[in-house]
Amino acid sequence: MARPRWRRVVKWAAWTVAVLIVLPVTLAGTALRAQYAGEAAPQATTRGRDALWLGHAWVDGRRDASDVAALRRRLQGSGIRDLYVHAGPLEHDGTLPPARAAYPRARWLLSALHRALPSVRVHAWLGDRLVYAPGERGGLRLSDAAARAAIVASARQVLAAGFAGVHLDLEPLHSGNTDYLRLLDRLGPAVRGRGAVLSVAVHQIDPLPGLHTISGALTGHRKWISQRFFGQVARRVDQIALMSYDTGLPAESLYGGYVAQQTRLALAATGPHTDLLMGLPFFHTESVGHHASAETVRAAVRGIRLGLTREDPGRRRFGTALYVDFAATEEDWAAYGSGWGRRDRS
Repeated sequence: MARPRWRRVVKWAAWTVAVLIVLPVTLAGTALRAQYAGEAAPQATTRGRDALWLGHAWVDGRRDASDVAALRRRLQGSGIRDLYVHAGPLEHDGTLPPARAAYPRARWLLSALHRALPSVRVHAWLGDRLVYAPGERGGLRLSDAAARAAIVASARQVLAAGFAGVHLDLEPLHSGNTDYLRLLDRLGPAVRGRGAVLSVAVHQIDPLPGLHTISGALTGHRKWISQRFFGQVARRVDQIALMSYDTGLPAESLYGGYVAQQTRLALAATGPHTDLLMGLPFFHTESVGHHASAETVRAAVRGIRLGLTREDPGRRRFGTALYVDFAATEEDWAAYGSGWGRRDRS
């Protein structure tokens, strides 16, 4: 008699596991696919406020006049207005080496781009890895007031070199990081005081309220930030770029639906005086967090257009941010141009 009872216990345990794990995953997948359904509004196309991340090769001597000419041909007729050129990374104390060491060809590049693409703004992309735990090394600690002051000084350094803006990418950015907000409160006036633009790259928003707290407690990895914190950051900058890739999702329909949801959440949190840019995955590495066959430019563009259509189709201060130039393929550029980024589209 004991054996049949044991089998019933195992059976009910298996069903319980299926209900607790498989059912939520199935429901989440169904919801994301629903987000990916429908038609985007015809006006959900580029506003001429898109951006492109460019690698360090543009300022260290590996690029030349022929590369600038090729970039000019690539960007003509597109919606790209801003270029984030990697001029860092920051040292772990927030400083930058002298210009001749950090970005020796910056002045040449700025002059060449001004001639080739006079309407494009070139920003200095600065970043570093953030550390939080006491004694943790190998990164920048924003709780250190001296490090925050050094980042402001580094921003002034790149602006003095001729850049039109500062683009800050500090990761991982924990939700509610008040030291990060303090940094932006000092950095904003310093950048705008020189007539320049302050932009930042940030993590994705909680797909479900409080999910960043749960993921941090269970895995130690805080993949998301709260919608409230996203809004607090957006109010302090001129541009905010949501890195809507590295989601780990395995299919285009799931990824596109997720991007549509992220677009709606970000639009709802971003005030009318800040440019919101949604990231496009112009790279093809394979990892647990990124499946190139799923995270396509095509799916991201469709998701962005659907999210914009549903939340705020008339918003002008909106665009996409393309990551990154040196990994992009012709297929990526074609998907961007046909789906979103041709200003001369019929």
